[in-house]
Amino acid sequence: MSEGDLQAIYLTLKLASLTTLSLLVICVPCAYWLARSRHGVKPLIETLVTLPLVLPPTVIGYYFLVLFSPNQGLGLWLNEVLGVQLVFSFSGIFLSSVIYSLPFTFRPLQSAFEQLPTDLYQAGSLLGFSPVKQFFLILLPTIKPTLLTAATLSFAHTIGEFGVILMIGGNIPGETQVVSLAIFDHVESLDLQAADSLAGLMLVFSFVTVFVCQWWQRQSTQMNELASTALRGQCD
Repeated sequence: MSEGDLQAIYLTLKLASLTTLSLLVICVPCAYWLARSRHGVKPLIETLVTLPLVLPPTVIGYYFLVLFSPNQGLGLWLNEVLGVQLVFSFSGIFLSSVIYSLPFTFRPLQSAFEQLPTDLYQAGSLLGFSPVKQFFLILLPTIKPTLLTAATLSFAHTIGEFGVILMIGGNIPGETQVVSLAIFDHVESLDLQAADSLAGLMLVFSFVTVFVCQWWQRQSTQMNELASTALRGQCD
């Protein structure tokens, strides 16, 4: 495996790790609020969060490219005032990855909070827990398998990104060239042996990811049932 391929792997893992951590910090409280909310704006927020699932990646990348162009509007202001250029930079592909992978973290977490038995909320109140204590000591441990699933899906989805990164980041070795772009480069240059190595690595990773997610989903269902039973017993 060439030095360029190793660079692409490192950059991909760095991007996926930062994206996943950022999404968990953002999505856990927001998904909890939305799951409990009855506000009329809820359908609009759910639509916006889900939009990256149906929009072609190149369309999302195009709008990012226009929005953050250093020659106009917001991109020009960021460049002149803050000295930040998002187009063709790691910062740009990181921000676009957070937006593009948002539904893969947000929707599983929202669904998990919505499906929690009402007994858990009632039990926390009966035990004298404050809302914050109830959230961290009861709700989050209960949805731990879903948290792991959401993190794994976001990580895997970021690793497989192509169109969004190509549009806003280009294909700059050592700066924005991730594994998917490196495979594209190898195929274009007819270096099929190198493409085979990276594609095989992606295939194994994807298989393991899907398998682990399915296992964690089964664990989530069992743990929710056990937690509900245990808390009912404490309250009785």
